Amino acid sequence: MANRDVRLTLWSGTNFSVRRIRLRRGGVAIRDLGAFRFNNVLSSFRLRNVVQSAEVTLVLFSRINFQGSYRVYRGSQSVANLGSFDNLTSSLIVVGRNLTNAEITQIQSTGRPPQDILVIRQ
Repeated sequence: MANRDVRLTLWSGTNFSVRRIRLRRGGVAIRDLGAFRFNNVLSSFRLRNVVQSAEVTLVLFSRINFQGSYRVYRGSQSVANLGSFDNLTSSLIVVGRNLTNAEITQIQSTGRPPQDILVIRQ
């Protein structure tokens, strides 16, 4: 299963610094980053699929339950500074495939993440 190969590390500081949360076991939907005391503090991250580097998507949402404005990152990458989205993330979804824009719009309108991933609530 592709979700098994996903790795995501989040940092509260730019340039991969300060507090860190590491997700190593696959696709995850976090409805409220307050569950980790990480609401509105995300500043940098590293995202990868260890088997197929192009097959991973991270969607950051500005409000809980996958609402508000969002940013999409596809493919393995390291982002040292979220720029205008710095300290704005309240929920996120990461999966081991490329989500389409239509799928992301559907997630936002229904509040339901893709199936077969771990969902974390507050």
